[in-house]
Amino acid sequence: MKKKLLLLLLAVPFLMIGQQNDLSLVKNLEPRNIGPAGMSGRITAIDAVTSNPDIIYAGSASGGLWKSTSGGVTWKPIFEDQPTASIGAVAIQQSNPSVVWVGTGEGNPRNSLNGGFGIYKSLDGGKTWKNMGLEKTRHIHRVVIDPNDPNTVYVAAIGSPWGEHPERGVYRTKDGGKSWEKILFTNNRSGAAELVMDPTNPNKLIAAMWEHKRDPWFFHSGGPGSGMYITYDGGDTWKEITSKNGLPEGDLGRMGLAIAPSEPNRVYAYVEAKNNALYRSEDGGENWKMVNDDMSEIGNRPFYYAEIYVAPDNENRLYSIFTYVNVSEDGGKSFEELMPAYGVDNGVHPDHHAWYIHPENPDFMMDGNDGGLNITRDGGKTWRFVENLPVGQFYHVAVDNEFPYNVYGGMQDNGSWRGPAYVLKDQGIRNAYWQEISFGDGFDVVPDPENSQYGWTMSQQGYVSRYDWVTGNNYLVRPTHPDPEVELRFNWNSAINIDPFDPNTIY
Repeated sequence: MKKKLLLLLLAVPFLMIGQQNDLSLVKNLEPRNIGPAGMSGRITAIDAVTSNPDIIYAGSASGGLWKSTSGGVTWKPIFEDQPTASIGAVAIQQSNPSVVWVGTGEGNPRNSLNGGFGIYKSLDGGKTWKNMGLEKTRHIHRVVIDPNDPNTVYVAAIGSPWGEHPERGVYRTKDGGKSWEKILFTNNRSGAAELVMDPTNPNKLIAAMWEHKRDPWFFHSGGPGSGMYITYDGGDTWKEITSKNGLPEGDLGRMGLAIAPSEPNRVYAYVEAKNNALYRSEDGGENWKMVNDDMSEIGNRPFYYAEIYVAPDNENRLYSIFTYVNVSEDGGKSFEELMPAYGVDNGVHPDHHAWYIHPENPDFMMDGNDGGLNITRDGGKTWRFVENLPVGQFYHVAVDNEFPYNVYGGMQDNGSWRGPAYVLKDQGIRNAYWQEISFGDGFDVVPDPENSQYGWTMSQQGYVSRYDWVTGNNYLVRPTHPDPEVELRFNWNSAINIDPFDPNTIY
């Protein structure tokens, strides 16, 4: 037995050598875009030049940073040569719009997210970039520039949800990014989930610290490291706001914060707690009262999206962006849906993560969601979907055995798709040649190797579907336990594959 084992161990290196790929065979291959371009992807950060709002920057979860100088009609990627394509924050120095700051690593800690590599600065409107440090923060959700002293910049670093590390919290530079100091920190599991500045006093900032930890099988949001903090001296000292000031008792989770530009003493906070609720302050954030605890109105998943925004001309108009976008006209007491997602001709994709309101023209707003970027110029009555931001996120890719062969893949919150690798027609691959074969968050697609008309798609948490792309038939075949009392647990992105010897057997 020992001799057989020794022979097997000696044979393993030779087997591995025999399986190595000769990369020189593909060194001259150039990638080509085959689509699909009928959808976009998760937009995580938006900013525009106040004096010339035709200049827009849009950051995406894994598709880099894009710039438009035409009010959102045409776009160019401007972050392609950097070590990360995940954008968490973008901020323009309005006194000199050529200066742009970008915090990398998206701030939406779902089961699947993309990490960053610090903060970057451009002095020429995005033509060139320089890394200014904070590489170990992993996820930066806000960058705030002092309007009176643009060399002073604040960074809200959430940090990695997958581990505990000290490089998180609120950072400040006073020399344009040459050096940084950590000015607010609670513990190794807590980062800064939000940071807002008083528009009339740049020395006053309110920060939301958030303790959270994600594991493959569980997510914990909230803990002793969470809390609200106020500074009146630009971050030198901080004061914690607690239940004594009207916030809920016990451990807190993520918070969304918003200061009303027209009335800076009016501050709003969406607080994740044992009972999630919207709170309002009339004295600049020192004392709070709960005004609404209806999660269908204020937001249903604060760990994923807990952002609120106040109209610049009306302290009572408050926007809450979550699965949908709701608007309040009475200071948060009640909300109505601003734009629907389903059942209308011009719906806006749900799951919203970024929002922009022009400070001088509140009718001009931009919305970043899982489906891309939408723009309104009439206060939200109508929206234009930006169709030419190709930032969709494919989880997995597969091919069939047809000639020409087809490519399959599942996209983050944009379904599962099938399209040609190439076509024997003039003018190449068109959008119409791509077909959505399943709904939801798309992951693996497994075409039947013997008849590619059929196959299987995986959506979130084990929802397997059997599809027929010719007829459009699609039905659920999610596994169940023989005992109906036993509830199976599935990963967010569960694996699926086909038996290579028997295509009727699926794992």
